[in-house]
Amino acid sequence: QVQLVESGGGLVQAGGSLRLSCAASGRTFSIYTMGWFRQAPGKEREFVARITWSGGSTFYADFVKGRFTISKDNAKNTVYLQMNSLKPEDTAVYYCNARTAMNFWGQGTQVTVSS
Repeated sequence: QVQLVESGGGLVQAGGSLRLSCAASGRTFSIYTMGWFRQAPGKEREFVARITWSGGSTFYADFVKGRFTISKDNAKNTVYLQMNSLKPEDTAVYYCNARTAMNFWGQGTQVTVSS
């Protein structure tokens, strides 16, 4: 089992920045990738970004390329999502994900971008 705790969401004006954090605990040695998904009201959960736990390769959804950066600190078992140039359409609950042989999810953190 892997437990995930997100933090860092909040309210920000369009054009602003936020940094999300996700701390993993438990069987962290079994993690292949960690990433972020988001779900806006009335919409399905969608992929945002992910990073491989050992090599650090990163992958992004097209709609965040150039604005969001995913990074990790293996010593702290923590992954970050730096979000810049935020837009109102980025408003959503952001979920941390860890993939082992199973998928694990955090509880979610709300990000609200005002116009």
